[in-house]
Amino acid sequence: MNKSAEIWLARHGETAWSLSGQHTGRTDIPLTAHGEEQAESLGRLLGGRQFALVLTSPLQRARETCRIAGYADVAELEPDLAEWHYGALEGRLTAELVAERPGWNLWKDGPPEGETIEAVAARAGRVIERCLQAPGPVLLFAHGHLLRILASVWIEADAREMAQRLALHTASLSMLTSENQRRMIGSWNRTER
Repeated sequence: MNKSAEIWLARHGETAWSLSGQHTGRTDIPLTAHGEEQAESLGRLLGGRQFALVLTSPLQRARETCRIAGYADVAELEPDLAEWHYGALEGRLTAELVAERPGWNLWKDGPPEGETIEAVAARAGRVIERCLQAPGPVLLFAHGHLLRILASVWIEADAREMAQRLALHTASLSMLTSENQRRMIGSWNRTER
């Protein structure tokens, strides 16, 4: 492992569905006006910092956050950063599915007709491997659940257990680091105040 491994995680700004709590996997919806303001704040939080590699999800909410934050000119699209494919849960609230299937839990049971958490973790692992090849710090623009799973994979924790315990606000900034060959979460869920 690169002694100075550093992966910065930027969650996209607010969308209509993140505001309402609807599961937004592959539905390609734009940022709200407030989400655009959040992306500007994220840019200020990043302060023009230089990165060896900048990757973004191909979905417009992440790409727009990346652009507004000031990194579009250096960003590369990374399909593995797309959000969890929610299948029949797409656009729905968790409460709706729990009403249909009492006791259902996204992290334990997965989305009906969607991607398994193991498949998302495998994508996250591929992104991490790509990041480790970069000659310096990396910045990723992506989505809430994907980034929570990626952080779990980074620290070699069970994504099914760990990711559900990590809150991640829209337009937040987190950092994964390493020290003495041990992977750790350096900071989590920062926003501009």
